[in-house]
Amino acid sequence: MHLIDTHAHLTDARYVDDMAEVLHRSRQAGIDQIILASTIEEDCFASIRLSREITTADLAVWCTVGIHPHEAKTYTDQTDNMLRNLISNRKANRIVALGEIGLDYFYDLSERDVQREVFRKQLDIAYAFDIPIVLHERDATKDVLDILSEYKRKGMLCQKPGVCHCFSGSVETAQILLSYGFYLGFDGPITFKNSRHAPLVIERTPMNRLLTETDCPYLTPVPFRGQRNEPAYIPYIVGKMAEIKAVPVNEMAEQVMNNAIELFGI
Repeated sequence: MHLIDTHAHLTDARYVDDMAEVLHRSRQAGIDQIILASTIEEDCFASIRLSREITTADLAVWCTVGIHPHEAKTYTDQTDNMLRNLISNRKANRIVALGEIGLDYFYDLSERDVQREVFRKQLDIAYAFDIPIVLHERDATKDVLDILSEYKRKGMLCQKPGVCHCFSGSVETAQILLSYGFYLGFDGPITFKNSRHAPLVIERTPMNRLLTETDCPYLTPVPFRGQRNEPAYIPYIVGKMAEIKAVPVNEMAEQVMNNAIELFGI
């Protein structure tokens, strides 16, 4: 099988000591594409550098650049220009999306009005450069949908606007995002016994809108829950999605890879 992890934080310090082993296990598990996600300015440059360094003949590594809602308070005009400059040279920088961006009202590490302002600024960048976004939403569904609806009405959402990362919302929310052209990304929590919404959402989501991700080092799937996550655990996500959709694992893996190619242009 050819597998992809569309959301990994391999720039995290927890991988410093054994990156080579992590990448070896990924290849052994059938992973041949990884997208590194960014959350802060330092991440953007680190992800670009790492994606260049670890891409090999049998493992293609890409990245995203963007400012997480937790860090919205740090966003300045210089940040905006930095993102625009990096994305304007996206091919050389191996950038395939803008993210992760959005709203997070669970921790409120940045003021909510600041989060909304920065979300809009980054949506403006996505539209200007016709690049998909990696959407982060936690306890902020109404405001995220309101802002996306606003941009949709203005004709300022790309035809394939991006992926809702680590989707854990309702079927109703999923249907709205799908109607806007979004893909839905799923992670380790779909393997948990207490997973509530995800199985039904996956069941009702078209196969051509599903993506697999780890969000490593977080959200480790069963049977490794409680340990550090890594791309090599993607087969557990694919397997659970195939089980829910009642299709062969190989078929699910091929479909997800095609979806990633379609959205990110990799």
